[in-house]
Amino acid sequence: MPVTTVKWTINEYHRMIAAGILDDRRVELLKGEIVEMPPEGEPHAYFSSEAGEYLIRLLGDRATIRIAKPITLPNNSEPEPDIAIVQRLGREYLEHHPYPENIFWLIEYSGSSLDKDLQIKSKVYAEVSIPEYWVINLKKRQLIVFREPEDGEYASKSTLANGTIYPIAFPDIAVSVAAIVSI
Repeated sequence: MPVTTVKWTINEYHRMIAAGILDDRRVELLKGEIVEMPPEGEPHAYFSSEAGEYLIRLLGDRATIRIAKPITLPNNSEPEPDIAIVQRLGREYLEHHPYPENIFWLIEYSGSSLDKDLQIKSKVYAEVSIPEYWVINLKKRQLIVFREPEDGEYASKSTLANGTIYPIAFPDIAVSVAAIVSI
Protein backbone atom coordinates (compact mmCIF):
# COMPACT_ATOMS: atom_id res chain seq x y z
CA MET A 1 0.00 0.00 0.00
CA PRO A 2 1.59 3.30 -1.05
CA VAL A 3 2.05 5.99 1.55
CA THR A 4 0.54 9.36 0.74
CA THR A 5 1.68 12.46 2.57
CA VAL A 6 -0.67 15.32 3.32
CA LYS A 7 0.18 18.60 1.60
CA TRP A 8 -0.82 21.88 3.23
CA THR A 9 -1.66 25.21 1.64
CA ILE A 10 -0.33 28.48 2.99
CA ASN A 11 -3.83 29.36 4.25
CA GLU A 12 -4.10 26.05 6.14
CA TYR A 13 -0.63 26.59 7.58
CA HIS A 14 -1.62 30.09 8.76
CA ARG A 15 -4.76 28.68 10.37
CA MET A 16 -2.63 26.13 12.26
CA ILE A 17 -0.38 28.93 13.47
CA ALA A 18 -3.36 31.06 14.53
CA ALA A 19 -4.91 28.09 16.37
CA GLY A 20 -1.67 27.51 18.29
CA ILE A 21 -1.13 24.03 16.86
CA LEU A 22 2.46 24.82 15.94
CA ASP A 23 3.35 26.73 19.12
CA ASP A 24 6.69 25.69 20.59
CA ARG A 25 7.73 24.07 17.29
CA ARG A 26 10.37 25.51 14.99
CA VAL A 27 8.88 24.72 11.60
CA GLU A 28 8.56 26.12 8.11
CA LEU A 29 6.37 25.22 5.14
CA LEU A 30 8.25 23.89 2.10
CA LYS A 31 6.21 22.89 -0.96
CA GLY A 32 3.22 22.05 1.19
CA GLU A 33 5.15 20.05 3.79
CA ILE A 34 5.69 21.23 7.35
CA VAL A 35 9.40 20.76 8.02
CA GLU A 36 11.09 21.03 11.40
CA MET A 37 14.03 23.40 11.62
CA PRO A 38 17.03 22.29 13.67
CA PRO A 39 17.93 24.28 16.78
CA GLU A 40 20.16 27.26 16.14
CA GLY A 41 23.65 26.76 17.57
CA GLU A 42 25.89 29.56 18.77
CA PRO A 43 27.95 29.93 15.54
CA HIS A 44 24.76 30.06 13.46
CA ALA A 45 23.19 32.70 15.70
CA TYR A 46 26.39 34.76 15.90
CA PHE A 47 27.28 34.81 12.21
CA SER A 48 23.74 35.45 10.97
CA SER A 49 23.24 38.32 13.45
CA GLU A 50 26.59 39.93 12.63
CA ALA A 51 26.05 39.55 8.87
CA GLY A 52 22.59 41.07 9.21
CA GLU A 53 24.02 44.11 10.97
CA TYR A 54 26.79 44.39 8.37
CA LEU A 55 24.26 44.34 5.52
CA ILE A 56 22.07 46.94 7.25
CA ARG A 57 25.07 49.29 7.44
CA LEU A 58 26.16 48.46 3.88
CA LEU A 59 22.78 48.83 2.16
CA GLY A 60 21.36 51.66 4.27
CA ASP A 61 17.87 52.59 3.13
CA ARG A 62 18.14 50.76 -0.21
CA ALA A 63 16.65 47.55 1.24
CA THR A 64 15.14 46.07 4.36
CA ILE A 65 17.09 43.30 6.05
CA ARG A 66 14.78 40.76 7.67
CA ILE A 67 16.42 38.34 10.11
CA ALA A 68 14.75 34.92 10.50
CA LYS A 69 11.33 36.11 9.29
CA PRO A 70 8.96 34.30 6.92
CA ILE A 71 8.62 34.91 3.21
CA THR A 72 5.57 33.73 1.27
CA LEU A 73 6.06 31.85 -2.00
CA PRO A 74 3.42 30.72 -4.51
CA ASN A 75 4.61 27.08 -4.40
CA ASN A 76 2.93 26.56 -1.01
CA SER A 77 6.10 27.48 0.82
CA GLU A 78 6.66 29.82 3.71
CA PRO A 79 10.29 29.37 4.70
CA GLU A 80 12.14 31.50 7.23
CA PRO A 81 15.54 32.29 5.72
CA ASP A 82 18.20 33.50 8.13
CA ILE A 83 18.48 36.77 6.20
CA ALA A 84 16.14 38.13 3.53
CA ILE A 85 17.15 41.27 1.69
CA VAL A 86 13.86 42.73 0.47
CA GLN A 87 12.22 45.85 -0.91
CA ARG A 88 11.39 48.55 1.61
CA LEU A 89 7.61 48.34 1.62
CA GLY A 90 7.08 49.55 5.19
CA ARG A 91 3.60 48.96 6.55
CA GLU A 92 2.64 46.81 3.56
CA TYR A 93 4.39 43.99 5.44
CA LEU A 94 1.60 44.21 8.02
CA GLU A 95 -0.61 42.58 5.38
CA HIS A 96 1.77 40.00 3.94
CA HIS A 97 5.29 38.63 4.21
CA PRO A 98 7.59 39.42 1.28
CA TYR A 99 6.64 37.72 -1.99
CA PRO A 100 9.23 36.65 -4.61
CA GLU A 101 8.91 39.95 -6.46
CA ASN A 102 9.84 41.79 -3.23
CA ILE A 103 13.01 39.74 -2.61
CA PHE A 104 16.46 40.85 -3.76
CA TRP A 105 18.29 37.83 -2.33
CA LEU A 106 18.22 35.31 0.52
CA ILE A 107 20.90 33.97 2.85
CA GLU A 108 20.95 30.74 4.88
CA TYR A 109 23.58 29.78 7.46
CA SER A 110 23.99 26.02 7.47
CA GLY A 111 25.55 23.52 9.76
CA SER A 112 23.36 20.48 10.27
CA SER A 113 20.85 21.77 7.67
CA LEU A 114 23.40 22.05 4.84
CA ASP A 115 21.91 19.29 2.67
CA LYS A 116 18.38 20.70 3.04
CA ASP A 117 19.55 24.23 2.21
CA LEU A 118 21.61 23.14 -0.81
CA GLN A 119 19.18 20.58 -2.23
CA ILE A 120 15.61 21.37 -1.17
CA LYS A 121 15.59 25.10 -0.46
CA SER A 122 17.63 25.97 -3.55
CA LYS A 123 14.95 24.30 -5.68
CA VAL A 124 12.10 25.96 -3.75
CA TYR A 125 13.69 29.38 -4.32
CA ALA A 126 14.69 28.77 -7.95
CA GLU A 127 11.18 27.54 -8.78
CA VAL A 128 9.75 30.97 -7.87
CA SER A 129 12.63 32.88 -9.53
CA ILE A 130 14.39 34.30 -6.47
CA PRO A 131 17.30 35.87 -8.39
CA GLU A 132 20.03 35.08 -5.86
CA TYR A 133 20.46 32.69 -2.94
CA TRP A 134 23.50 32.42 -0.68
CA VAL A 135 24.28 29.47 1.60
CA ILE A 136 27.03 29.76 4.18
CA ASN A 137 28.64 26.43 5.01
CA LEU A 138 29.49 27.03 8.66
CA LYS A 139 31.83 24.04 8.87
CA LYS A 140 34.04 25.11 5.95
CA ARG A 141 33.42 28.88 6.27
CA GLN A 142 32.45 29.10 2.62
CA LEU A 143 29.84 31.12 0.75
CA ILE A 144 27.94 29.15 -1.89
CA VAL A 145 26.25 31.49 -4.36
CA PHE A 146 23.27 30.39 -6.48
CA ARG A 147 22.18 32.61 -9.38
CA GLU A 148 20.19 32.47 -12.63
CA PRO A 149 17.03 30.55 -11.71
CA GLU A 150 15.92 28.46 -14.65
CA ASP A 151 13.43 25.58 -14.84
CA GLY A 152 13.28 25.11 -11.06
CA GLU A 153 17.05 25.07 -10.55
CA TYR A 154 19.86 27.60 -10.41
CA ALA A 155 22.02 27.55 -13.55
CA SER A 156 24.97 29.17 -11.77
CA LYS A 157 26.60 27.97 -8.56
CA SER A 158 29.95 29.17 -7.22
CA THR A 159 31.82 28.82 -3.94
CA LEU A 160 33.86 31.59 -2.32
CA ALA A 161 35.97 31.64 0.83
CA ASN A 162 37.24 35.22 0.54
CA GLY A 163 37.20 38.26 -1.69
CA THR A 164 34.29 40.44 -2.68
CA ILE A 165 30.90 39.70 -4.20
CA TYR A 166 28.52 42.10 -5.89
CA PRO A 167 24.83 41.19 -5.44
CA ILE A 168 22.81 41.11 -8.66
CA ALA A 169 20.29 43.62 -7.29
CA PHE A 170 23.03 46.05 -6.18
CA PRO A 171 25.97 45.70 -8.57
CA ASP A 172 27.54 48.86 -7.12
CA ILE A 173 27.69 47.39 -3.60
CA ALA A 174 30.80 45.38 -2.70
CA VAL A 175 30.04 42.74 -0.07
CA SER A 176 33.06 41.34 1.77
CA VAL A 177 32.87 37.54 1.77
CA ALA A 178 34.81 37.50 5.06
CA ALA A 179 32.15 39.73 6.64
CA ILE A 180 29.51 37.18 5.67
CA VAL A 181 31.32 33.92 6.46
CA SER A 182 33.75 34.69 9.29
CA ILE A 183 33.08 38.04 10.95
